Amino acid sequence: MRKTIFANGELYHIYNRGVEKRKIFLDDQDYFRAVHALYVFNDEESHVHLTRSINVRGRTSTIIYRHIQKKREKLVEIVAFCLMPNHYHFLLKQVREGGISKFMQKFGTGYTMYFNERYDRSGVLFQGKFKSVFVGKEKYFSNLLNYIHLNPVDLIEPNWKEDGIKDWPKIRKFLKDYRWSSYKDYIGLKNFPSVIDEEALDKYSDYTARWLRVDLESIENLVLE
Repeated sequence: MRKTIFANGELYHIYNRGVEKRKIFLDDQDYFRAVHALYVFNDEESHVHLTRSINVRGRTSTIIYRHIQKKREKLVEIVAFCLMPNHYHFLLKQVREGGISKFMQKFGTGYTMYFNERYDRSGVLFQGKFKSVFVGKEKYFSNLLNYIHLNPVDLIEPNWKEDGIKDWPKIRKFLKDYRWSSYKDYIGLKNFPSVIDEEALDKYSDYTARWLRVDLESIENLVLE
């Protein structure tokens, strides 16, 4: 049984990886499908079977578009996210009773259905139940927000968590070009603005701007796992 009891109005770090550490996003279509799922399934009335309206070759049907044009009843506020080849990180605020559990169940089931259909496979895709950590103190939150946005650095500097970042201009450019996170939205470059909660951007963007203005000497406090 899950130990975390999700409370409305509170923030939680949600993360998981592919079963046996396998890749869960193999190309741009998979990443786009996951981002689309973040939007569509963040709605009390959305259902997992809507994934069947997605053409596995990349074309999205008008059924989905008609659905997302209506006013949504959000389950969570998506404060930040990052999609990596074999795992993901979400920073969520629950806004409806049971919202995080319902949202993550729909995301996990819906994306797995899509992935298995596209790649002609069966069975589970994610490594057990998603993991969750309550985000309480402001300092922990600011470190976590930066950590989530720094995750893609693994792709070009695998040892950055141990050795630190040597070339910040290079890293900033790389993160600016990396599409599959909320980082671009936080620095004012609209990427997936319909996914990230607008109030969260207004409230928390300064955390991101602050570390961008300073070359951090140590990132030890950002390493949470």
